Amino acid sequence: MPRYMDAAYGGETVVLENEHVRLEVHKRLTGWGWGELFVPDGDRGWQFYAVLEHLAELDAEGLPHPLRLEAPSYETSETDGTQELRFAVRTQEIEPPNAYYGNESPMAGTVVLSLADDEAIIGYRLEVEAQFVFKLKRLRGAWLRVGADSSGAAKDDAIFPGIEWLDGDEWSSGTDWFEHPERLRLTPHPHKVAFPCMAISQDGVGLGLWYEPDTLSTVSPSGYPSQLLRFPQPVFASPNFVDCRNDHIMGLMWPSVRQGLKENALSADPSVMLRKGFRIWLNAEIAVVPGRSLDVVVAWTQRYGMPDPGEPRYPWREAYDRIMNACNTNLWLEGEGWARRWAYRGEGSPVVPNEVRRYIEEGDDAELVAGLKEKVAWCDAQESEAGRRDHPLGRPLGAILAQPDRTKEFADALLELQTDEGDFPFEPQGRHQTAHGGNAAYWRPLGQAGQSAVDLSATAAMALMIAHDRVGGEAYKDAAHKALEFAMRFQRPEGGDWWETPLRSPNLLAAGNAAMAYYKGYEVFGDERYRDRAIWWIRGMIPFTHLWEPQDLPMIYNTKPCLNTTAWFLSDWVSKHVQWEVLRVFSMSDDFGWDWAEIDPEVDWATFEKGVTAAVLRWMVDHEDPDWMFRCEYPIEWIKDGAWDTLWADTFDPVNGSYGGGPIGPYEVAGNLRILMRKGIV
Repeated sequence: MPRYMDAAYGGETVVLENEHVRLEVHKRLTGWGWGELFVPDGDRGWQFYAVLEHLAELDAEGLPHPLRLEAPSYETSETDGTQELRFAVRTQEIEPPNAYYGNESPMAGTVVLSLADDEAIIGYRLEVEAQFVFKLKRLRGAWLRVGADSSGAAKDDAIFPGIEWLDGDEWSSGTDWFEHPERLRLTPHPHKVAFPCMAISQDGVGLGLWYEPDTLSTVSPSGYPSQLLRFPQPVFASPNFVDCRNDHIMGLMWPSVRQGLKENALSADPSVMLRKGFRIWLNAEIAVVPGRSLDVVVAWTQRYGMPDPGEPRYPWREAYDRIMNACNTNLWLEGEGWARRWAYRGEGSPVVPNEVRRYIEEGDDAELVAGLKEKVAWCDAQESEAGRRDHPLGRPLGAILAQPDRTKEFADALLELQTDEGDFPFEPQGRHQTAHGGNAAYWRPLGQAGQSAVDLSATAAMALMIAHDRVGGEAYKDAAHKALEFAMRFQRPEGGDWWETPLRSPNLLAAGNAAMAYYKGYEVFGDERYRDRAIWWIRGMIPFTHLWEPQDLPMIYNTKPCLNTTAWFLSDWVSKHVQWEVLRVFSMSDDFGWDWAEIDPEVDWATFEKGVTAAVLRWMVDHEDPDWMFRCEYPIEWIKDGAWDTLWADTFDPVNGSYGGGPIGPYEVAGNLRILMRKGIV
């Protein structure tokens, strides 16, 4: 008998099943159907896990309430080891017939459910067509209620890439890391979603809803435009605050926020006029993956592959040469040094970019080398305190790398800061004090004194291992080991942007820092657990990375720095991209001699690294590029003379396609370009 309590069973069931997954499709009193999903329970049995609430559901003007799309019967077939159930669907009939359209169905079409013999993936394909002119409020496709009438709202974690990364009993669209109205992320603009995947895990099993993100399709047999973008709208609520029910929602609907829906709504207002012959596709896969939600995300990349980033904005070598030549021209500020960030017309620093010193050693343009040498000599002669901070140990890894002459001083100070348990806790009134943190505390703190996050332990452990390499000292090595052991408890990357964002919120930089710390730990201690942990953490960057893009706006391989807001009321980072953090991870990894494509061959890191570097080239200022000038948020008079060329924007807005924020020096971009060319990736 069915387990789902919100459906009236019509007495018939058909099953799709293999050794990995089981889907029981049931008939209601009014027609087929709904589905109940089972996963292996580890004891040769099945665990009831989720409900596919309907084949589809329609709401339109003129209907008394939403009506399901159902079928009176089904057809079965099997081709090349794949079972299929095909349903010819129309809106359910109600009494009396004149209650709506005389029981004529506004939309009709097919739903196909499929299962291959050797995969734990249920295919879902919906194609429906408008039968006459009507006004659509919404069409729901695959609609999963995870935990309904089984485990309820319990979960280990959940990931909606680019939008949410929930741990334990955290709520999606919560105010944990956001304030109103940014906190609402029920139906986000499709451009904000990093790639078409949603995931929830419980008891060592992850469930994913993967979907086709947009479709360019022929739609009109009657003379209307023949090409139209179809954007499905993902819906994510964990727990199910939409219905105030004890489960979770992962679903698809149409229209999307691009096509008539207001963000965080579940029905178009005003309704969308559909003409006869208008077709809608909502195609998805329901995937069962052992492990946690991150394992579901990785499985998506393995199934579909890391996407080809395409041709870069400039040829790779040309892009590198542009930056290095700019270092000798417009990026050099006489009497100040190299441009770092530009407020109005410039902010220079005598700190020599690493890539400049590398070019002097390896570059093949003698005139350029000579010009850079002259500038380096000027910088080296300055008595600069650049890179020193009032509390340098707030960022211990950056401090020890930037100021090697202070290695022992920093390492000894870290020993004093470490707790007996191995932690390096948050000190908002001490080494972690910042203006953003102080301002945020007027509302509520970014973190409480004594709290922990993986980034705090990872960066300290990494700094201590570097100190041990440089000056010896078993105490440094032992302290690093304690820190790595302490941080084994963390599952989500947190703390990488503690200076301006909530400490315990999801963070890309924390994932990269933790990956490097644990791989260094693997080299120092030979502990295979640390190698596994390094792989886990480097994979933690994937949910922040755009692995798709709409056909009309380039943004593939752009990254979200974190899933939160700055100081509660400033920048919303679900609505903005930032690229420096992912570039920093790859350039620093290369400095230590690590190639993630070799460390973790199950993920195509070579293409990923190529992609994030190709992406940042789109962000670079070029006053001779009319498309870039059109997309930039800066006053044109700041840019038109070329003084900002090769600097790159701090932020990208994925909805309006504009570049803004404080322009950043391109030195790390050049470093990543050099790495790709040296490895032969490009």
